[in-house]
Amino acid sequence: MTTHPALSGLGTGRCLLVGEVALTHDGSLGLAHAFIDAIAAAGADAVKFQTHIASAESTPAEPFRVKFSRQDASRYDYWKRMEFSEEQWRGLAEHCRERNVMFIASPFSIEAVDLLERVGQPVWKIASGETSNAQLLDRVLETGNPVLLSTGMSPLDEIDAAVARVKARGSRVGVFQCTTAYPCPPEKIGLNLVPFYRERYGCWAGLSDHSGTIYPGLAGAAIGLDMLEVHVALSREMFGPDVIASVTTSELRQLADGVRFIERMRDHPLDKNESARETEPLRRLFTRSLVASQALAAGTVLSREHVRIKKPGTGLPPERLEDILGKRLSRAVSADQVLSADDIEGLSR
Repeated sequence: MTTHPALSGLGTGRCLLVGEVALTHDGSLGLAHAFIDAIAAAGADAVKFQTHIASAESTPAEPFRVKFSRQDASRYDYWKRMEFSEEQWRGLAEHCRERNVMFIASPFSIEAVDLLERVGQPVWKIASGETSNAQLLDRVLETGNPVLLSTGMSPLDEIDAAVARVKARGSRVGVFQCTTAYPCPPEKIGLNLVPFYRERYGCWAGLSDHSGTIYPGLAGAAIGLDMLEVHVALSREMFGPDVIASVTTSELRQLADGVRFIERMRDHPLDKNESARETEPLRRLFTRSLVASQALAAGTVLSREHVRIKKPGTGLPPERLEDILGKRLSRAVSADQVLSADDIEGLSR
């Protein structure tokens, strides 16, 4: 079993933030490494890839769902071009460790699980289309590492079965609310399902967001996500089917900062009275006092014309006005002098 410090925060109120590269590296090993540096610098906890082995998961007859590539004749050809060798995957995992981010890659075949187990990763992310793949899930569960399930194309009974399968093997489980739409519109995000999954399964719950914005992630942080996954692109001019549903690395930085800001807010609920006590010195600068409208001799019987209400709030507060009317000054005061209880005969403090 492989572990990682970033996993220790799951379930403690600290959101695990995952930057999803998927296949936006477009088969370039150099670009894949560049993504690791950029996502780590943006403040994410983990960098996630997809591990495709064309011959293990597809056939040459697999068509494109959406014809996006000008250089690949079929989906199979695309998967083939996205492959890295085991040594290259080891290099990517080592680079993640050097940058203190967690390496994750979603497997899409038993052979991919075998490869990634040898490379080593602390948690398994199961993609939406594989949640019902019992054979792949069973192979993943042999590793003993936690499993994070995506639910983009799954009805509840399928999610129920997958969660039960993981729990039956004694592994920790998390469920991502996910909508398979690229980009996902606001009305399809389904943020309401995050607490629903947490209550239904007693597990980690989070959001795998395909909106291409930081808004769902920030809203999710406000309700307490255990985990948040967003697709990332170095720019929106990059090639690839996921770019349209990705945030840029600069937006990822904003998201990371926003999530941590919100977590600190949630971790520190305010006591209003305590907050007011802490700001008492500042309050005196902004509030008002009773002040002499003119120079007044000792013994003057105070009337309304003798008093004004002005800043700062370091003397008698305005609500004491009725208390001082008709009382005598115990000593002379100058114009604009802030009045205190000692200035007025017989005035209680």
